[in-house]
Amino acid sequence: DVTEIEEKEAQAKQEEQIMKEQELSNLLHEKRYLRALGLAISLDRPHTVLTVVKAILKEPEGRRHLEENIVRLRKDQKEAVLGFLVTWNTNSRNCHEAQAVMEMLLKHEAPDSLLQFSGIKSAVESLLPYT
Repeated sequence: DVTEIEEKEAQAKQEEQIMKEQELSNLLHEKRYLRALGLAISLDRPHTVLTVVKAILKEPEGRRHLEENIVRLRKDQKEAVLGFLVTWNTNSRNCHEAQAVMEMLLKHEAPDSLLQFSGIKSAVESLLPYT
């Protein structure tokens, strides 16, 4: 019977998730946006990533700070953000943030590099009608 082992593993995962949520909340409060952005992406939380982007843009020199943070993300994180911004762009309340992030990606990624992103074709097809 492996029920007890599975329950312990599930409980450990849940505790780890709670710890990450608390860490994310602390990072946002401390305005450590790069770590918050990375953690929100790793948790696959598009709304939280959007919240971080909005918080960065509200800061003085927000666009410059956003650019610095987007540039420092790993390729897989940039791919995830691209997927998130496709959804954000369809909502008029979030389209400005989506466009700002898209601008940073287009500005700092070479076209050949962008073509290597997973899901780039569908992302572009989804972005075109709303952009």
